[in-house]
Amino acid sequence: MSRQQDPQRPFFSFGNPFQMIYKGSNLSPKLLDLLKTFEVTLAERLKKLKPVDREDVLRLSWMRYAMESLCAIHTDIKTLITALEFPVCDWDDKWIDVYLDNSVKLLDICIAFSSEISRLNQSHLFLQCVLHNLEGATKQFMRAQSSLDGWRQHISSKNPRLENCFAIMDSLAETIDLPKIKNSAKGKVLMRAMYGVKVVTLFICSIFIAAFSGSMKNLMDLHVPETFSWAEAFTDLRASVNNEIRNIYSDGRVTVLKELEAVDTTVKKLYPIVQDGLDPVEAEVVQYSTSDLRIQTEKVSQGLDLLAKEVDSFFRIVLTGRDALLCNLRVGGNVTNTMQPTDDIQGQAVR
Repeated sequence: MSRQQDPQRPFFSFGNPFQMIYKGSNLSPKLLDLLKTFEVTLAERLKKLKPVDREDVLRLSWMRYAMESLCAIHTDIKTLITALEFPVCDWDDKWIDVYLDNSVKLLDICIAFSSEISRLNQSHLFLQCVLHNLEGATKQFMRAQSSLDGWRQHISSKNPRLENCFAIMDSLAETIDLPKIKNSAKGKVLMRAMYGVKVVTLFICSIFIAAFSGSMKNLMDLHVPETFSWAEAFTDLRASVNNEIRNIYSDGRVTVLKELEAVDTTVKKLYPIVQDGLDPVEAEVVQYSTSDLRIQTEKVSQGLDLLAKEVDSFFRIVLTGRDALLCNLRVGGNVTNTMQPTDDIQGQAVR
């Protein structure tokens, strides 16, 4: 999905881009430095996220790193807010309403992701049954076939929680544009930084939804004006990842997650053998395929567990940021130390 943006303006490599962008806005050197630090860091994170090999796209290890990067970016914006010393009383009511609304939507998306990771992990039980029935001295082909059928049905089924993410993503995309800031230099810095966070958050979440749902409906081709110093890094990353995801889907695969795809390939080799019965020629094929299946099953299980931890971390970061803002609204204080991530939340994170 793509959103219509303002026409891109040329980006000139000479001079100070921050002075050019904020000419006449009376930003102090301190504010310019804070913004520059945030945007340079954002650009570096995006560059590191670009897969070295296109085969890494939608690999669980890469998805874990993508979520880890998203956590870091959200922590960066909290650090910026603290450094700005921007009191809540100076925040526009619209900013607060949008932030609180968006944070709830992100929490819902995290819950959906955790639900899907848990569902995929349940498929591990089917594969364990397959291995148990094929690795013993007496091979139970009928039971192995039943477990293989169960695995394929489980993997191809749909998670209703993910269906709800489509509408949530559409709603988040509607608030992505930069608001007009008139009389607040700190507000301009904050909103510009928040724009970057929203763009990257939408992009990464759209990748996860595409990977988990089996649909490219919400794969976003967001366009960032070239006046942002991180625009080139983002555009390069977006093109690389989205193009590869579309190529993967064009092949009509059962699953687009690379580790699960490897399992599916082995399952396809085993299925006709366990269905028709074993002959001496196929004995060695079963042995090697079963060994491969065990290795691949462990990789999937470990990859999903690590990914679940990163989704849990993102949930905590969004929740602590939301709670900190609500706390400051009640006491009328500054958004300072309370905006830093804490470990005070027990039992709140998605499991």
